[in-house]
Amino acid sequence: MNRYQSYLSNAVTIIGTYKKDKPFSYHIKDFFSGQKKFGSRDRKQIASLCYYYFRVVHAFPALPVDEVIRRGIFLCEEQSSELLGTLQPEWNEKAGYSPDEKLKWLGISADDLFPFKESLSKELDPAKFSLSFLQQPDLFIRVRPARVQQVMQKLNASSIPFTEAGTYCLRLIKNTSVESIVQPNREVVIQDYNSQRVFCFLDHNPELLHVTNTITVWDCCAASGGKSILLYDTLKGKIKLTVSDIRESILSNLVKRMQEAGININRKFVCDLTTTKPPTADERYSVIVCDVPCSGSGTWSRTPEQLSICKREEIAIYSDRQKKIASTAIQYLHKNGLFFYITCSVFSSENEEVVHYLKEKFHLQLLQMEYLKGYELKADTMFVAVFTV
Repeated sequence: MNRYQSYLSNAVTIIGTYKKDKPFSYHIKDFFSGQKKFGSRDRKQIASLCYYYFRVVHAFPALPVDEVIRRGIFLCEEQSSELLGTLQPEWNEKAGYSPDEKLKWLGISADDLFPFKESLSKELDPAKFSLSFLQQPDLFIRVRPARVQQVMQKLNASSIPFTEAGTYCLRLIKNTSVESIVQPNREVVIQDYNSQRVFCFLDHNPELLHVTNTITVWDCCAASGGKSILLYDTLKGKIKLTVSDIRESILSNLVKRMQEAGININRKFVCDLTTTKPPTADERYSVIVCDVPCSGSGTWSRTPEQLSICKREEIAIYSDRQKKIASTAIQYLHKNGLFFYITCSVFSSENEEVVHYLKEKFHLQLLQMEYLKGYELKADTMFVAVFTV
């Protein structure tokens, strides 16, 4: 057995032992920890084969794992290679074909890659979104204000290639490691291109960007705090920040990150907004950030194993949960305040349906509703709606 056939055999084993009860990245890391014979190049190649499988498996439901992987290599790689030439030599000369040509040659279409087409928002292009699963998105970092020149100098000094995707946004090659070169959170935030754009409503309302008074902000599903740091920088630090989430461990990690970022938290509390009102019953906020738990379908090209795990009935469950969370949180918005409803989902039931529900139930004014489309930018797709009362 040559090394490429060995790579394929090990990828089949890894996929076959994946229980789907934890992120695939943890599963494959555990596998390699017990297999010291693999060098870094071996691990990288085997991991690529596994992810190729997840990217295309829905198009070939009846085929064995190794055959799906072979087709994944052909569809996802953009030029001929020794790997494909060894495992499927008759396809190697066609590796440079366009994705559409490759799909046609295999007798399938882009629609076959994505099994939830009926749930996809009408605002999105089904074919382009489906084709995005064949590529890993790029890595994006947001440089924090006043740090741009020093970060660029550090990256150049370490020969890390990058391009400017925006004023504070840098695009790097996927899988680039920068943590040892720049200071995470203090100098840069690792954050997808469209995640950096969720507060773009404020850019079109400059009076909000030049406030003299401190703005009260509640990040009600704060998670790791990336949106809080972004809003802090967008509003030039003039915020009084409250954060909450459903577990103390989440908030503990968030506090550590905020300390690294140099941001003070005014208040934090654990609360499940699907069942409980926050302990700040009399508090009202000028800005509420409601980045709700969701299917994550707008990020599945980055984590393609999630595409193979998600079940159709889960979409409705997420939608119901989102309505409950947003319905509780929005009651604590100041009159004329801003409520940001955010998901990284592409499903209308998690987005437009929730927006309509909130608008009708609470008689809200909808100021913005937009999909930040990532499928043509090698980035994630996000959804943002902005309300006021």
